[in-house]
Amino acid sequence: MLTKYFDFSLGSVTESSLWRSTDYGTTYEKLDEKVGPKTILSYLYVSPNNKRKIMLLTDPEVESSLLISLDEGASYQRYHLAFDILSLLFHPEQEDWILAYSHDQKLYVSVEFGRRWQLVHDSVVPNRFYWSKLGLDKEPGMIHLETSVSDRRSQYITCKLQNCTEANKGRPFPGFISPDSLVVQDQYVFIQDLQIISTDDNQVVAAVQDWHQNDSYNLYMSEARGLFFTLALENVVSSGGPEGNVMIDLYEPYCSLHLHLHVSDNPYTSGNIVSKESAPGIIVASGTIGPELTTNNVSIFITSDAGNTWREVFEEEYSVLFLNQGGALVAIRHTPLPISHIWLSFDEGRRWNKYSFTSSPLYVDGVLGEPGEDTLIMTIFGHFSHRSEWQLVKIDFRPIFNRRCTTDDYQTWQLHNDGKVCIMGVKRIFQNLKPDARCVKTKDQYISQMSDSCPCTEADFECDYGFERQSDGGCTPAFWFVSSFVSRDCTTGDSFLNTTGYRKALSNNCTAGTLGKYSLRRQRCPRQAPRGLQLVTSEGTLTATLGDNITFLVFLEEGDGSTTSITVEFGDGTAISYANISSIEDGVKHTYSKVGIYQVAAMALNSLGSERVLLYLHVTCTLEHVQLSAPSVVVRNKAVNLTTVLKPSYVGTVTYYWWFNNHTEPVVTLVGGMSFTFYKEGTHTVTVQVSVGNAVLQDRITVAVYEYFRSHVLAFSSNLDAFNPGVAEWRQDISRVVKDSMVQVTGINGEQLLVSVLPGLPTTAELCIVPEKRSTEGMIHRKGTHLEQLSQVLLSALNQDLIQFTLRPGVQVNVYATRLSPAPLVDTSESGHNGAAVIMLVSVVSVGFAVFVIYKFKRKIPGINIYTEERSEKQQEVIPTVASIAVPNPEGDMVTSLEHLDTGPDARGIGYLPSLTDVKLSDETPHVF
Repeated sequence: MLTKYFDFSLGSVTESSLWRSTDYGTTYEKLDEKVGPKTILSYLYVSPNNKRKIMLLTDPEVESSLLISLDEGASYQRYHLAFDILSLLFHPEQEDWILAYSHDQKLYVSVEFGRRWQLVHDSVVPNRFYWSKLGLDKEPGMIHLETSVSDRRSQYITCKLQNCTEANKGRPFPGFISPDSLVVQDQYVFIQDLQIISTDDNQVVAAVQDWHQNDSYNLYMSEARGLFFTLALENVVSSGGPEGNVMIDLYEPYCSLHLHLHVSDNPYTSGNIVSKESAPGIIVASGTIGPELTTNNVSIFITSDAGNTWREVFEEEYSVLFLNQGGALVAIRHTPLPISHIWLSFDEGRRWNKYSFTSSPLYVDGVLGEPGEDTLIMTIFGHFSHRSEWQLVKIDFRPIFNRRCTTDDYQTWQLHNDGKVCIMGVKRIFQNLKPDARCVKTKDQYISQMSDSCPCTEADFECDYGFERQSDGGCTPAFWFVSSFVSRDCTTGDSFLNTTGYRKALSNNCTAGTLGKYSLRRQRCPRQAPRGLQLVTSEGTLTATLGDNITFLVFLEEGDGSTTSITVEFGDGTAISYANISSIEDGVKHTYSKVGIYQVAAMALNSLGSERVLLYLHVTCTLEHVQLSAPSVVVRNKAVNLTTVLKPSYVGTVTYYWWFNNHTEPVVTLVGGMSFTFYKEGTHTVTVQVSVGNAVLQDRITVAVYEYFRSHVLAFSSNLDAFNPGVAEWRQDISRVVKDSMVQVTGINGEQLLVSVLPGLPTTAELCIVPEKRSTEGMIHRKGTHLEQLSQVLLSALNQDLIQFTLRPGVQVNVYATRLSPAPLVDTSESGHNGAAVIMLVSVVSVGFAVFVIYKFKRKIPGINIYTEERSEKQQEVIPTVASIAVPNPEGDMVTSLEHLDTGPDARGIGYLPSLTDVKLSDETPHVF
């Protein structure tokens, strides 16, 4: 016995104790020292296949471990766990096989009664895992699982016990199932949201709530295969409980007895309907008398003739327990008040004797007893007050039964239905203990005897699927029933058993000689054209990954499968044909070599007709990388092109989701590029997500928006390409180094320079010169002129190879200006300068351009638009006038030279500029670039 102390102030269990009794509860030994004095236990389990094996779980809030006993709780061994157990499921036959479900929805298995565990699967739906059933599953170590794919989709899979890999997973049903719907019971597997009441005798009883029902259900019963259901009972009133339905109202007339099919919330008290196989005919139930089912004024009723007649025994709710295999009944009152009495009956509840079991009234929490009906000892446990310790009261009824029962203590009782003794084709006769016989029963003394079979009537049969009961008691076809359904699996030339509209009810024992007109009749299989052709993938999806082996499943609802040929066209120019549909039960496999959308077709054909069905399959390949590209600086109120590059470049059907800044709703496109206009200056983020199949990747960039700016395309010395790894982080580092070099050489404010190394080879970069943040709108002309001057300063430094950096020891990289990119127009009609530093830099630019033109004899400098005049080979030096140098205009026209500025020694502070007489022209033929 496990007891726990719950501290209401802390809201948790703070103590636990383990107790063991070997004398039916007369004395108890406290086992806290054996399990650990500070251990807090949460649950106790007893193996259903070996009562000597006991498992204890510790409180996962304190530690995750379990304690195992193999000697009925006398000693324990502790094992630590790497996960927290939420629930356990023992195998119905193998005593050491256990499934454990964790708090993070993972399923584990142990074949050593918890000593070692192995992960089976993750994302398992709670309480939707089942052991295989011996004789029904191909292997004894199979597990049935429902796994969660998304909030709205689940999958039903089967796994091998200790090898649940993708290769060993089974998918009995293609596609997805409704979430939280898998039920595996007996030989049936259900993947619809049904409440299964029973699967006894190869027949399913299910409760279904139709669209118009809010508080009631309809009960349906299936045929032997569990595929087709007929309505058995309408408007069943039910309410939920820990074991499913708890109340069912089966009576319609006024002033009827309404019984509660209730399973108690307390596992230590009996439910509202109690019956035992050892006491045939005796049923104890709670219920009410009146026009409808209600939970008010509940009484206890007993029948001794299997429900033909009932008598009220208590006007309040009681728990009734069977003693001595039904030879005696014990009743204890359901009440929140303390009690001290029980009631005992030896005549099937006709008379009750009151007994005191405690001198002080006890708040009863439950009743304990040895499993089975043989026990004559019970223990009542509870509290004397809400703050007192546990109190256990052992009641030994053995002195009351002073002898063993003999033949003279029994009487014959015959099962009947309102006096009719022929029920379901047989007569049943039982031996019941006589009232007031106070003797101990033995198991071999309650034998049920059956007489010979008796004639069956229509009342012993139900209407088969597709048939309805008529007023005269007969079963005729319903208006919606299609008779060809029953022979759809029939093979031409064979025969099948066709229904007569009747089927044997549950527990029907009618023999072949008494079935008569209700028996199935053998008929020849009709010839049918193919109908109801279905084509799906084994995964149930319409997407597949390039290179994977895809399995297509073909189903045929009607038509002789053995004579119906099947052709599957895969949409890529290949097809395959089969002589009959039975030859492709495991599916048709195919692998695609290219991505795309394929029209897959299946056609069924026999001598009576044909049917064709289509499926559109999206074949994609794995998306490895997404790169979003856009100018790093753009003009306000002007559209800019955004593009994405995928790796690999063609992956199939792609959906693009674009987010701009903090907008909550994306712009969705089917192409990897779009045009967008930014209306505010500042820094903006653009995010693109690319969805291909089940994969989603994204990239994000930052775009600076200005009213105007200047931009240049930069090139690098060719040795840099050999070290370009093609990753964004490397490009960012190079951009930073180039910018730092420009700031150091020119003295320009770093906030006005934006450098972005572009993807691809040869390595290039974009340089943008932007206005200062502190500028005002009223200085637009001055800002434009200032940007123009800064542009010329940077071009001068670039053309003189002053912008350079060391990539690694021995690897020097130079940065060049290639050309002016189309940039927004700036009004330069008003000249303006920004301090002495700009004046000094511009003067150096003038000298630098002259030197550069001479040094690059007869070479067109990209982005400079300057040509030198060809001279004769004898002329060795050319000294042009500085004022004649033309500066390119962003609009493409030539503008006048910069105004003459001081070019004194102070201008050399930014770097060495060679004198004009230091440069010689080459005798080689000039090259124009």
